[in-house]
Amino acid sequence: MYSHSKGSGFDLSVAQYAPSGRVLQIEYATRAADNSGTVIGICGKDSVVLAVENLNIRQLFEPDANQRIFNIDGSIGMAVGGLLGDCNVVVDRTRLEAANFRQKYERGIALEALCERVDIFLHAYTLYSSTRPFALTIMLAGWDSEKGPRLYKIETSGITTGHFSCSFGKAGERAQSEMNKFKFNDFTTDQLVNAASEVVHDESNDKNFRLDVGLVGGETKGCFQYKSKTFPKKNRRPQVAGEANENKDAK
Repeated sequence: MYSHSKGSGFDLSVAQYAPSGRVLQIEYATRAADNSGTVIGICGKDSVVLAVENLNIRQLFEPDANQRIFNIDGSIGMAVGGLLGDCNVVVDRTRLEAANFRQKYERGIALEALCERVDIFLHAYTLYSSTRPFALTIMLAGWDSEKGPRLYKIETSGITTGHFSCSFGKAGERAQSEMNKFKFNDFTTDQLVNAASEVVHDESNDKNFRLDVGLVGGETKGCFQYKSKTFPKKNRRPQVAGEANENKDAK
């Protein structure tokens, strides 16, 4: 008997609806993304920035361990939140879709077309009882000289929405309320990066974290770029590679 389970038996299959009309497994998968580090995206005057608060870092990890921002096709970037294994599968699928389009048409895929292919792929995993939804949420960012910076969010249900700024993760609501205070239309790339660095981290969370940032725009000539900085627990100034050794030598 499943009457005593939390979903009263209506959460055993993604192909089953609850009496309220909800698909509970999709809601459970969405919570996995909400429990990951904060992810934000911001569109500015001529660029778009993705930023991730990566809390899953250890002293013996490689510098790029548990990366959550990815270069998809040179000019398109992706930020992911949720179960890292699911994220890696979807990142590989997204890159495959972009590569297949380039091979067939000898040009890069448009951001909107890529979003459509990815959300169809995600939605397919919410239709059959033999599968489960991907426990993640995605942001895709791109730029071109005609349409400028664009930012899209794809949920695990396969819903795609366009945004000027958006966020999700543990402190996603706080980050969104902070971003709503600004008008980023006139922000330069450097201003966007600084704003994202301040917004993405929750100061009440006193833990080591790595700030992952990806950006694409006119200043990068349409090429997506990725960089990261580690913030130690006792010193919120970013510690870049090699700096620790230099400090030891100075002592």
